[in-house]
Amino acid sequence: MKEAAAKTKKRDPERTLRIIMLAAREEFAKVGFEGARVDKVAERSGVSKGLIYHYFASKDDLFIAVLEDCYLELRSQNEELILDTFEPVEGIRQLIAHTYRYFADHPEFIVLVNSENMMKAEHLKRSVKVGKMYEPLSLRLKELVERGASLGMFRSDVDIVELYISIVGLGYFFLSNRWTLSLVFDRDLLAEGAEDRRLDHITEMVLGYLRHPNSIAGSRD
Repeated sequence: MKEAAAKTKKRDPERTLRIIMLAAREEFAKVGFEGARVDKVAERSGVSKGLIYHYFASKDDLFIAVLEDCYLELRSQNEELILDTFEPVEGIRQLIAHTYRYFADHPEFIVLVNSENMMKAEHLKRSVKVGKMYEPLSLRLKELVERGASLGMFRSDVDIVELYISIVGLGYFFLSNRWTLSLVFDRDLLAEGAEDRRLDHITEMVLGYLRHPNSIAGSRD
């Protein structure tokens, strides 16, 4: 059985690479970069350590690839939204929800990014992909916000980078810290409905910032 699986992997390098990437994502998310071992990735994936090093020269290179894969996955999920098909307020709601749900459904992303931030992005600095990965999304978000401003719905002085960081950060912080926040505020932030309430709060906060002072667009009334 193992020999047959090995032959299949050799005949299908793309599938083999994907198996390695998924196993590496699990390993890095479980024990962080420092604790991760290529031997464990090999064990998780059923791929030999030598073959892993055939694709990735080092553990650092493997970690870079995993980070790039996660960022690409998040970007791809956001890009599934065709923002120019929504009216501006609904477009913002959809972008917030998609981003938030990705973090909720992929907690390993939070662990991996936290780990990389503790290392001051030393791996992402070597990435040739991540730097320009979000340019298309930023452009579409800019167009959506400008459309909202032209219709008198949104303010006209929005910094798109700051806006997207807020959309990401308001959900990311809650989902990565809800265990400690539950204790600090004596509220069960892991209870049923807590994630949805937080999403509603984030959405209203962002829309409250975006709304033109003279506009009532996007209100729930």
